[in-house]
Amino acid sequence: MSRPAQATINLQALRDNLAFARQLSGSKVVGVIKANAYGHGALTIARVLESEQIDCLAVACIEEALELRHNGIQSPILLLEGFYSADELPLIEAYQLTTVIQQQDQIDMLLAYPVKQPLNIWLKLDSGMHRIGFLPQDFPQAYQALTQSGKVRDIVFMTHFSCADDLDSDYTRRQLSTFRRITAGLEGETSLCNSPGVLGWPEAHGHWIRPGLMLYGASPFDVNHPNAGQLKPVMELSSSIIAIRDLPAGVPVGYSATFITNRPTRAGVVAIGYADGYPRHTPSGAPVVINGKRARIMGKISMDMMTVDLTDLPDVNIGDKVTLWGSGLPAAEVAQHAGTIPYELLCNMKRVNVNYIDTPVTTEQPATSEFISL
Repeated sequence: MSRPAQATINLQALRDNLAFARQLSGSKVVGVIKANAYGHGALTIARVLESEQIDCLAVACIEEALELRHNGIQSPILLLEGFYSADELPLIEAYQLTTVIQQQDQIDMLLAYPVKQPLNIWLKLDSGMHRIGFLPQDFPQAYQALTQSGKVRDIVFMTHFSCADDLDSDYTRRQLSTFRRITAGLEGETSLCNSPGVLGWPEAHGHWIRPGLMLYGASPFDVNHPNAGQLKPVMELSSSIIAIRDLPAGVPVGYSATFITNRPTRAGVVAIGYADGYPRHTPSGAPVVINGKRARIMGKISMDMMTVDLTDLPDVNIGDKVTLWGSGLPAAEVAQHAGTIPYELLCNMKRVNVNYIDTPVTTEQPATSEFISL
């Protein structure tokens, strides 16, 4: 029997989240599947999204795009960072890829390349994130250079929100205002919204939305939000109890003896650790779910194992399933305990067995818990 650590990917939840994104926006949808579809398996996720007639898929780089094309994916594919060198342009043309243009040297390379058929371009404005994209004062000139080149078929104007996950911040409205001001009078469709934009900023939806995290059923917000509450987790990370021991009060658990039992404690060992992608820095007290009830982590996360407190769960036995995140325990909640974001949790999964299922799901309340303080 293989090691019990596994990620179960529910493809019906993915379909439901895509349908919800469409319902919220009424816009065309770019399904973001970069970084191995946020750890969910890019090829499998692409096939499902394509079967749902996704308008476009998005990846970070041409290597990710070519893997999809070589495995039969026919949907439009957008290169979110564009191309890094001129030798990618023949591949972009041959495989009918759409590319972001976000800086002047990309325009220069395109102008020097003898295209056979005009390309579809997404022209990126830096409206305030200050990562990539043309600054507002340079954007009109970039647009004119592309439209006059004869090498471009369609242009979509895009930007990226830096603070859309902070619903109390006015910065998203400022970015939206900048975007509208700079693109006013220019001919082209628009795309502004990542997942938090789709969920929390309906005035910014535009012609295209770019959901990533929300497709996989995780909330981008640190607070409850009614739209995020409708998402269905696609990934469940789980393992099993492989050992149980009774410890007296006042003894250490785990590396560096950072956790000391404050009562007679029933400790369970779970076969999962930081080599599987579970964050090593997750502190004592972070939740897991066992048999529909919550337990808490004790001590430091090891490479292959972690220890959980079973004192209040006397019916738990060796072999019982432990859910690290999934239905009843959102990845976003685990990320808050670990001092990170759900994007990182999902992307970092490795070594675990991956099991794809296709089962109807409903949004669920968090698992129950009754704890004595650690």
